[in-house]
Amino acid sequence: MDEDRIEFTLEMKKDYTILIPNMADIHFNLLKNIFPHYGYKIELLQTSGRSIVDVGLKYVHNDTCYPALLVIGQLLEALKSGQYDLAKTAVLITQTGGGCRASNYIHLLRKALKKADLAHIPVISLNLSGLEKNSGFEVGLTMGMKMLATLVYGDLLMLLKNQVAPYESNWGDADRLVKRWIEDLSDMFDKNSGYSYWKMKSKLREITKTFANIPVIKTPKTKVGIVG
Repeated sequence: MDEDRIEFTLEMKKDYTILIPNMADIHFNLLKNIFPHYGYKIELLQTSGRSIVDVGLKYVHNDTCYPALLVIGQLLEALKSGQYDLAKTAVLITQTGGGCRASNYIHLLRKALKKADLAHIPVISLNLSGLEKNSGFEVGLTMGMKMLATLVYGDLLMLLKNQVAPYESNWGDADRLVKRWIEDLSDMFDKNSGYSYWKMKSKLREITKTFANIPVIKTPKTKVGIVG
């Protein structure tokens, strides 16, 4: 835990906007819709482009892994954009609690905020490992189950989209179906449904069938693998 970190308090929860970097488009668009149901004002950043990289390079050492540079660059660019009241803004970042260095992004982010004269911005750790706690941000059992469900639904939607999109007869069918399912699943979560084992099992099959119904033309495509 960082020394002298700024805690996100119950008083902050009332009127603070929490910025989230877009680390996985489908998953995080599902995730962001859970928070308002529990009283949090969330904004998922949609910015992209070279400027994010440039800001990241300014505040993160270039030997640091590239995803950290992008995530921190996106958050810092947003905070410096003038679009937010910096006296009522916090940022959120995930921590896995495992062996991945991503658990240390939060420390790099705080270091970058300090360097940018933004050390007063609270940094919230989203984790299920008890790594850091904030009195104004708590993940209860139901909220946690919904979050875990978004990972499963998000993985399926991403994989199905990737399989169908290159071959679809009508360009954009897969994207439109992903958007529809994000809306439908978010509505289910709002109604405290869709995250039990049996409901998920049924819903996953239903999602798969809808993608199987998208008209496709099976023409040969170049398959690409990326090694990092």
